[in-house]
Amino acid sequence: MGSKDPRIDAYIAKSADFAKPILTHIREVVHAACPDAEETLKWGMPTFMHHGIMCGMAAFKEHAAFNLWKGSLIVGSDGDRVAMGQFGRITRLSDLPPKKTLAGYIKQAMALNEAGVKTPKVRKPGLERKAVPITPPPDFKAALAANAKARATFDGFSPSHRKEYIEWIVDAKRDETRQRRIREATAMLAEGKTRNWKYS
Repeated sequence: MGSKDPRIDAYIAKSADFAKPILTHIREVVHAACPDAEETLKWGMPTFMHHGIMCGMAAFKEHAAFNLWKGSLIVGSDGDRVAMGQFGRITRLSDLPPKKTLAGYIKQAMALNEAGVKTPKVRKPGLERKAVPITPPPDFKAALAANAKARATFDGFSPSHRKEYIEWIVDAKRDETRQRRIREATAMLAEGKTRNWKYS
C-alpha cells in the first residue's frame, strides 16, 4: 500500500490559490492509478515513488508543473522547455490532459519502473566527446619504445588507464605542449604511475 507524506499536505497548503486544486488533482490521480505510490519531497518538490522516481509536481508563483520522470518514453517528449515537465505551464485544471489520459500516463510510468527500464541518456548538442583511440599515436608510441619501463607499465594498464594518457596527449592544442606531455607521460609511466595517480 502506498503512503502519503504530511509534507506534501503542507506544500499544497502554502501554494498559490490557483495551484492548490491542480496539485490536489494530480495527487489524487497518481494514487488512484498507482495505489502503491509513496510520497516524498525531492529537490523541495512533491515526488511520487514506485520502484524509483515515477513523477513529480511543483507550484511556482504563476504556474504549476507536472513531470513524468521517464516522460520521453511515455509522451515522446521531455517537455516544451517553457516549464518543467511535459505539460508546460499549468495555470488551471484544463491545462492538464483528461483524468483518464493522465492516469494512463501514470500507469505507463509505473510499468516502466517495475520493468527496470532506464531513460536513454541524450547528450546536448556540442557536448559530444571526440572518439579517442586506445592505441597510442605514433609520437607517443616512439617515446614508449625508447623506454622499456614506461612501455611495460603502459602495456600492463587497463584500457581506461591507457586512454587517460592518450586523451591527455592528443588533447594538447600546441605541438610544444604535446611533446612536453609525452615526456611527462613517459616519465610517470617509467615510475609505474597512472595518469591521475595523485587522486588514487
